[in-house]
Amino acid sequence: MAKLFSLENLTLAAIVLGILFGYLLPDLALSLQFIGQIYLALLKMLIIPIVVASIYIAITGLTGADELKSIGIKAFAYYFTTTALAVSLGLVVFNIFDPGSGATIQVDNLATPHQQLPEAKELSFATFLLSFIPTNIFAALSQGAILPIIFFTILFAIASIYIEASKKQLLYNFFDAINDAMMVLAKWIIALTPIGVFFLIAATIGKSGLEPLFALSGYALTVLVALAIHGGIVLPAIAYFVGHFNPYRYFTQIKEAPLIAFSTASSSATLPVSIEVAETKGGVDKRVAGFVLPLGATINMDGTALYESIAVMFIANLAGVDLTLSQQIIIFLTATFASIGAAGIPGAGLIMMTLILDSVGLPNEYIALIIAVDRFLDMFRTAINVWGDLLGAKIVDQLLRRHP
Repeated sequence: MAKLFSLENLTLAAIVLGILFGYLLPDLALSLQFIGQIYLALLKMLIIPIVVASIYIAITGLTGADELKSIGIKAFAYYFTTTALAVSLGLVVFNIFDPGSGATIQVDNLATPHQQLPEAKELSFATFLLSFIPTNIFAALSQGAILPIIFFTILFAIASIYIEASKKQLLYNFFDAINDAMMVLAKWIIALTPIGVFFLIAATIGKSGLEPLFALSGYALTVLVALAIHGGIVLPAIAYFVGHFNPYRYFTQIKEAPLIAFSTASSSATLPVSIEVAETKGGVDKRVAGFVLPLGATINMDGTALYESIAVMFIANLAGVDLTLSQQIIIFLTATFASIGAAGIPGAGLIMMTLILDSVGLPNEYIALIIAVDRFLDMFRTAINVWGDLLGAKIVDQLLRRHP
């Protein structure tokens, strides 16, 4: 009976009931959306202290620079490999399904003055590097700028390794206590998951209905098939052959995190849950989870990169543009690196997509065509993002156990 009313089963039930509630009573669902937003705000409240505390104790708790280098190299190798595979898979699956082929739509026909399109940003190597460095760490903390916060915390933690042992231990105890307190808070908030999920899903359905899914069914199906292959076959294969563990059994241990990622469409908001389940249920070492998962929630966006590659190809079909092999290679490179900078918030993929559209000369206005189903697909790709992060933490942990 206790298993029947477990958090996982209650969350799944909340998703189904939320869909029904939002479809049958859309106005009421939208008026009660604030309840889901409260839950999401509570999760986001924990992000910055957990990121800072977990990375700090993960680094200062290591035996030395060699162990830090070992974890870092393994983590980044996993991130880059899986993201590149995700983009490649997206391009392959798109070329098989070819959604939108022959359905050319002129951009002048788009009557979407009410749509707020993401603003294109210049992508350069210098801009990318500078985005990591906070000119004011307190401003970065107040703005929730995760990349600069992680960069500063890593440097601060490394510097702490070289100070007097007693002072280093004092700092370690301070951040370790913060981390433990945040984990207690996380458990309390996680207990509210079914309630928060119910109202978030209901509001999403209440706002857009189910029609957008049918109108762009070919495109949505292509994205979902590619995500299913990547999350159900590619990532588990890496886990099995490289990490030497059963990924499907591991999923049953940490499934709360992908479920919450699905309902919130935010990998950053899911981070407290990811760390908690990885350590307590997945058996991942605290130091590995504390370093790999916060970093992964920021730069490891497999689902987002895969989605962007398919979305840009779909837009090219709608614009009547036949992309050459070299242009598809440009999409591969841009999507792979742009996903590293994608913020772990709902809709971040749309913002990064403007960079990819610009790279192959497609107008940003076409994004308006896919906004209708973006929120639904965002939920699935975020779940894959978080699943990839959790597998990465377990793989790095397993590799370190075999080859310290």
